[in-house]
Amino acid sequence: MTPVEVAPPLPSVLAFSTRDKGRDLLRRSFTRRRARLQVVRTAAAADAALRASLVDVVVVDVCAGVSGAAAADDAWSVAAMARELPSIPFFALAAPRLADTGVLGRCAALEMADVLIDGVDDGALRELVLPLAFTTRFAAALQGAHGALGLDAPLQRRAWEVVIAAGGRPVRTDAIASALEVTREHLSRAFAASGAPNLKRVIDLVRLIAAAELAKNPGYDLADVAAVLAFASPSHLANTAQRVAGIRAASLTRLRTQDLVARFRQGRSHSRD
Repeated sequence: MTPVEVAPPLPSVLAFSTRDKGRDLLRRSFTRRRARLQVVRTAAAADAALRASLVDVVVVDVCAGVSGAAAADDAWSVAAMARELPSIPFFALAAPRLADTGVLGRCAALEMADVLIDGVDDGALRELVLPLAFTTRFAAALQGAHGALGLDAPLQRRAWEVVIAAGGRPVRTDAIASALEVTREHLSRAFAASGAPNLKRVIDLVRLIAAAELAKNPGYDLADVAAVLAFASPSHLANTAQRVAGIRAASLTRLRTQDLVARFRQGRSHSRD
């Protein structure tokens, strides 16, 4: 079977900006073909967006002071969320004159990923930001984990890559089959061949690994984690944790990926497909 190249999902970029110039730059940099961009104007809107769905990157236009003191306060309130959500990289967008003052130090103190200079980094904004996106780093971290699950056949490995590329978001088996240009029935049978875990249970495991990563963020409780990863409810997340790893959802804050994989392999790798 000829390998099929599967495009990863578009990264989700949340941006705070109250300046027309800043919003225009962000829209040029993160076009609809390259990213899913949401631009907000208030800290409250940014907070709501971060709790509504999985955000890969946050860009904060700290030049907002030109729009007034309230806008500047909101900008730094959004920037301060970087400490509460370390799994999501936060970038500051600053003017050159601001970057020469206390902005760099303030961004470092808030543990932001980097400072982007308006007018200097414009042409490379996307290339500077997206390699650090949550989903990109998540998929890279799990790239070789298929071996621990016994997923060594070419079709299994390609399906694994599709699953981890979603970053813990829901993935349908028929969508994976379509991406790999096989039937759903063939994919399900081939994936679980020779005693390997079945595909639906592996999807649940990857979603649980993402939940464990996000649950370690001080700014998220389990209800937030369930919401951003599109679990039907916190109870659905709790049931998945019990079914896939034999744990309570509260344990996700302390368990590592290897811990979850080890528990998964202890007789929990099969479900009705």
